[in-house]
Amino acid sequence: MIAIVDYGVGNLFSLQSSLQALGAEVTVTADAAVLRAANKLLLPGVGAFGDASAKLQESGLADVVKEEAANGKPLLGICLGMQMLFERSFEYGEHEGLGLIKGSIRPIADVIPADLKIPHIGWNALQFTEKESPLFRRIKDGDHVYFVHSFYAADCADSVIANAEYGAPLTAAVQNGNVFGCQFHPEKSGAVGLDILRAFCEL
Repeated sequence: MIAIVDYGVGNLFSLQSSLQALGAEVTVTADAAVLRAANKLLLPGVGAFGDASAKLQESGLADVVKEEAANGKPLLGICLGMQMLFERSFEYGEHEGLGLIKGSIRPIADVIPADLKIPHIGWNALQFTEKESPLFRRIKDGDHVYFVHSFYAADCADSVIANAEYGAPLTAAVQNGNVFGCQFHPEKSGAVGLDILRAFCEL
């Protein structure tokens, strides 16, 4: 069973629907006991890092997520959920993350040309790195996925499994052992996104 962490932030039910379409047993929950009993965890998120991080902490679920990841349970963070896996974010101040992946979250405005629109919204090709990941075993280099973001993961070269080009190479996906993150939305990325979710279900 896959548990989607419900801490008051995120597009939970479209993600749940995508997983159900794959035949996965999935639940949306804020119950720590259910999260601990699940085989895999998904951490979604939309909005501002500081607010989302505060809600995750206040819910008491931040420690549960960290403990289950430390125990080897597969964990996938999506969009803001991926960013929260990192040590800290510099989105409107400095905020502490879960610390499951080394690195920081920084404004894409610092690295892309000034004439490109922010947020980065749209379909971009995945550019795989030399670090192979089981998350991508059903798709190929150059497949397109859907992004919506104004901040990106930096200082994390050892964990990057894919980049996307938007005036500069931006981190598209990361992996640290059993902890995975997608900056893009697989649940909004058509057949490619479903294949990524299917690969996660098969871990």
